[in-house]
Amino acid sequence: MNKKPALRYGLPTRIIAAAVLILIQITMLVAIVYAASLKALWVYIPLQIVSVIAVIYIVNRRGNPSFKLTWIIFILLAPLFGGLIFLLWGGGKTTPKFKKRWIAISSKLKDSLRQDDKVVSKLEYNHMHYARQSSYLYNESGFPVYDGTHTTFYPTGEEFFIAVIEELEAAQKFIFIEFFILAEGELWNRIYKVLRKKIKQGVEVRIIYDDFGSLKRQQEDFDKKLRRQGFKVSVFNPIRPSVDLFLNNRNHRKIIVVDGKVSFTGGLNIGDEYVNIEQPFGHWCDCGVRLAGKATESFTVMFCNMWNTTNPDDIISPKKHFADYFVPAVGFVQPYCDDPLTPHNPAEGLYMQMINNAQRYLYIATPYLILDNTMITQLILAAKAGVDVRIITPKKWDKWYVHPVTQYYYDELLEAGIRIYEYTPGFIHSKIFVSDDTVATIGTVNVDYRSFYFHFECGTWLCGSEAVVDIKAHYSDLLERSEEIKLEKWKRRPVLQKFKQIILHIFAPFM
Repeated sequence: MNKKPALRYGLPTRIIAAAVLILIQITMLVAIVYAASLKALWVYIPLQIVSVIAVIYIVNRRGNPSFKLTWIIFILLAPLFGGLIFLLWGGGKTTPKFKKRWIAISSKLKDSLRQDDKVVSKLEYNHMHYARQSSYLYNESGFPVYDGTHTTFYPTGEEFFIAVIEELEAAQKFIFIEFFILAEGELWNRIYKVLRKKIKQGVEVRIIYDDFGSLKRQQEDFDKKLRRQGFKVSVFNPIRPSVDLFLNNRNHRKIIVVDGKVSFTGGLNIGDEYVNIEQPFGHWCDCGVRLAGKATESFTVMFCNMWNTTNPDDIISPKKHFADYFVPAVGFVQPYCDDPLTPHNPAEGLYMQMINNAQRYLYIATPYLILDNTMITQLILAAKAGVDVRIITPKKWDKWYVHPVTQYYYDELLEAGIRIYEYTPGFIHSKIFVSDDTVATIGTVNVDYRSFYFHFECGTWLCGSEAVVDIKAHYSDLLERSEEIKLEKWKRRPVLQKFKQIILHIFAPFM
């Protein structure tokens, strides 16, 4: 396990093979449909009717208007097979079997959590104006708000993983680890050595990682080698050569739970770039938070829900992993998660709530800024009401096709008085909302359609806790290392750059 993988950032053979086979399947479908329509009117007319019905259905279905508009444009451009493709892959977000299992297990496990009315009353007494955000989260996600939890904010990946490794060293009973990317390298070697030692001491170690996120960063049979060494490993949604919409749903969560007492989350993955051992995109800026106390129960339930859904033959009980660990602390903490399998969007809704509730300022940091009309309107209304709204995005990007879409929104936001900055030393991957020195949220949720509608995500809402002030101070430091975008200068950007932003923005709902 100490060797670096042969492929670090390239595409492994399995991904290439799957992509080629999927492309062949799509090409064959289009070719067959087209050929049949040329020879038989009874094929051509029904396909046209299917496209018309699909457009009518899309217009009348509930959902994000921008996402619906993109599908309508696609079907109108390819009316012969556009409706058919939508019916096959655009009508739902995942397979019915997985969705049914996820909802059943999730509902059952959330019964392990109970909202303490005394905590709610205390929150309303101390922070009535912001208590509605907590109420919204509980109603939409089912995860309660806690006191009795100490919070520690880590402004860098280096500090975050030092704290993580220290906590892993102290583990006595179990360690749960769930990441989008688990990449082999120096950081993983440090963690791996601790985990191996803990397994020998009898500590239960379970790991979940996303196959797409991790595949190109691991050697072959990575999971099998870990299992032989006593690890319990689950690979989420393995890549396979099939045209399956569920391949688009990835597990983007980052969760570590130790003994049911301490938990971690944030934007960080396990990879050398997250601690700047490697710098493929310049200095990597990311952050995370540590929870010590009762709120860890929610992250325990989140992990167990994912594990039990993907491993029906190895069910684990969250209650048996609760520690009933109360730590005297100021403020309130509310972990939450989001998924593509239900009509609820607690992560996006929380961002909206924070925009609407901001009184003095709202500071946002996100690697991707892909907005729908509703969120643009709310940001603009907040700014025009006198709220100091600032947004930090990357100067150096990791995805060439996403960054122009992020920049597409600058004109409208700048004209409304919103101040936009680009982080200049490298790539900012942090996902932060902080407002009025009182509330903040930090986690895995980007401000884009993929996080809001396609991915499994998680985060932590903080109110009046120790970490909020530290997050605000960190944001102020980020501003000093970022370049402010001025409206007049931005309007004079090259025509080709504007054109690229306009064209790519059409596909924003798929990014």
